[in-house]
Amino acid sequence: MSLSPTPLPPLTLVLGGARSGKSRHAESLIEATPGPWTYIATAEAFDAEMQARIATHRDRRSSAWHTVDAPLDLAPAIRAAPPGRAVLVDCLTLWLTNVLLADRDATAASVALVAACREAPGPLVLVGNEVGLGIVPDNALARRFRDAAGRLHQDLAAVADRVVFMVAGLPLQVK
Repeated sequence: MSLSPTPLPPLTLVLGGARSGKSRHAESLIEATPGPWTYIATAEAFDAEMQARIATHRDRRSSAWHTVDAPLDLAPAIRAAPPGRAVLVDCLTLWLTNVLLADRDATAASVALVAACREAPGPLVLVGNEVGLGIVPDNALARRFRDAAGRLHQDLAAVADRVVFMVAGLPLQVK
C-alpha cells in the first residue's frame, strides 16, 4: 500500500520493526515511477536462512529491477546509480552491521553515506530497521550498533524529504 501516487521526492526514508512491511512498501513507492529501477542490496548470505530471505526479496521483484550488491561500499554504489533512475537501498541496518563487523569506522561511513544520499543522481528510497524501541542490549557491540543506527537514522531523517514509519504493514508518514 503506497501513501500516494505522487512522484518520488529526492530522498525517502522508510523505517520500522522486523516484518513491518518496510521493504514491500519501499518497493511499491519505487514501482509507482517509470522503470527500470535499481535495488542496492546490503545483505550477505552467510547461512541458508539468510540465503532464503534474500531469495524471497529477489523473487518478488520483476525483471525491471537491476540489483547491485553493496554490503560495505554503499556510498559509492549510490553515487554510481544511473542518473534519474529511482534507487532502493535495503537495508541500512544490515549495511551498518557489516561495517561494524568489518571493523570499519561507522561514524565516517555514516557521514559518507549521508553525503552520498544528498548527492544521489535520482530519487532514493532507504529502508532501515528501527532498533531503538526495545530494551537496552546486554553487550557492548549490540549497544554500539543500536546507538550508531539511531544516529544514522536521525541524520538521514534530517535530510530526507519524506520519512515513513511502518507498523503492521501500514505506512505512517512522519515527515
